[in-house]
Amino acid sequence: MQTELVAIRKPEDVNVILGQSHFIKTVEDLHEAMAGAGGGIRFGVGFNEASGPRLVRTTGNDPEMVALARENVQAIGAGHAFAIFMRNGFPIQVLNAVKAVPEVCRIYCATANPVQVVVAVTDQGRGILGVVDGWSPVGVEGEREAQERRELLRTFGYKL
Repeated sequence: MQTELVAIRKPEDVNVILGQSHFIKTVEDLHEAMAGAGGGIRFGVGFNEASGPRLVRTTGNDPEMVALARENVQAIGAGHAFAIFMRNGFPIQVLNAVKAVPEVCRIYCATANPVQVVVAVTDQGRGILGVVDGWSPVGVEGEREAQERRELLRTFGYKL
């Protein structure tokens, strides 16, 4: 087995949800989950089939997000991997709906940070081992940073 790092390519203002599922129906069900979230979220879904014709399947409501999803899942190349790229919304708004899709087995990350995907390469194919999401911590939160965090959550409306 060899390992490979695949950097997710995306603009800074775009969030990505990367996961694994188990059935071709995934692409339609993820589309429905995203569309049902409302709020003007623009998205694209890419899904790698692991058997049969083994195609990269895509859907979405924004051509740029669909192109990003296609390009990135194709670069990862792992069977049954999916990626959702989204703008005008945050993963917290859709993550429970995505996780509730019956075919979804795992979520690797949901982030706007730079992401590297750690891929195993074997004689059978490719599989996702994990992800590197953002950067390593450089310190420990103090009282000032804790207060800033609490204020930010209230500014976004996530806390009262």
